[in-house]
Amino acid sequence: MILIAGIEGFICENCVNQAQFILEEELGKLDKNQPEISLKGITPKEIKSFLDQYVIGQDDAKKVLSVAVYNHYKRLNQKSEDDVEIEKSNILMVGPTGTGKTLLAKTIARFLKVPFTIVDATVFTEAGYVGEDVESILARLLQASNYDVKSAERGIVYIDEIDKIARKSDNPSITRDVSGEGVQQSLLKMLEGTDVQVPPQGGRKHPEQKMITINTKDILFVCGGAFDGIDKIISRRTERQIIGYKNQETHPAANASEDNILQFVTPQDIKHYGLIPELVGRLPVLTYLDPLDKDILRAILTEPRNALVKQYKKLMEYENIKLILDDEALDFIVEKAIEFKLGARGLRSICEAIMMDAMFEIPSQKNKKTLHITRKYAEGKMSKSKLKKLRAA
Repeated sequence: MILIAGIEGFICENCVNQAQFILEEELGKLDKNQPEISLKGITPKEIKSFLDQYVIGQDDAKKVLSVAVYNHYKRLNQKSEDDVEIEKSNILMVGPTGTGKTLLAKTIARFLKVPFTIVDATVFTEAGYVGEDVESILARLLQASNYDVKSAERGIVYIDEIDKIARKSDNPSITRDVSGEGVQQSLLKMLEGTDVQVPPQGGRKHPEQKMITINTKDILFVCGGAFDGIDKIISRRTERQIIGYKNQETHPAANASEDNILQFVTPQDIKHYGLIPELVGRLPVLTYLDPLDKDILRAILTEPRNALVKQYKKLMEYENIKLILDDEALDFIVEKAIEFKLGARGLRSICEAIMMDAMFEIPSQKNKKTLHITRKYAEGKMSKSKLKKLRAA
């Protein structure tokens, strides 16, 4: 028996081993049972209500996202001794450009106060080729968490433009598809959950570089893409392209308008578009976003907490000027956004074109107290803008 000297006596080796075992067990419980994110008192409805303050419309997508995120963080609260292990709820959002995919992911991260990063799938290539490795996704998350690994391992990653890494055909590649299928294969283990060696400053890996190990099993991955052309795949599957006297009631989508065909998207359609089945299977929660109509675009201008009109009014307040926008002027901005088919992002471009001269002149005009934007004023500024050369594609 070995006796270890203490402050006021001796401890045997068995007691030391037992004390070490108790400490490891208790510290392990603390790490598992007291996560950094507490959902006490939070429900999916409250998450959706928070999203409603920043994102107009898209109720189906907000509901799906709220439930998936809520279940994900319940999973983080799960006790290690539970028999049933809850699997991760990675999310795939399909919707036209400018409909709010990135804004939804940003707002969710703001609500939960977790590390969050946005990465663009188009910059990644298969390992060994010019471009970024997929591990740089986690390097950016690590930077967002101020290099706190535990915090980063509970964060959210939004991978934008996921549709741009689709393989070129529905058949497996014979030659290397280094920026398409090769990237998808590199993402598989990361999305599912594994230990990843991450270069702390991002960039390429090399043998002499110090790496940080990040486990991805508790990181929530949200992927989004426009999937331009997937409506044709859905139409073929749902038999919306009807020839002759075939009954149009064979599927609910047969009578659907062009605007809401994405509501019938399935993992099968995503696979036909070019994402490999293994990747589709690791994104079990699939949702869609509706195109923005005139009413929603009008609401986006004025209703959210950070609405564009509120932002411009705040900018004018710094110059002690009251900004007034007529309803007809707002209608004109919405009409142009629909014409240019740029979604909600188009609203900002049009507002900038209309407001640019005023924002340039006003700081030099000390006596001006009010800026009144009418439809006629807006039309005049747009007629001089280069944006007028844009036409609907």
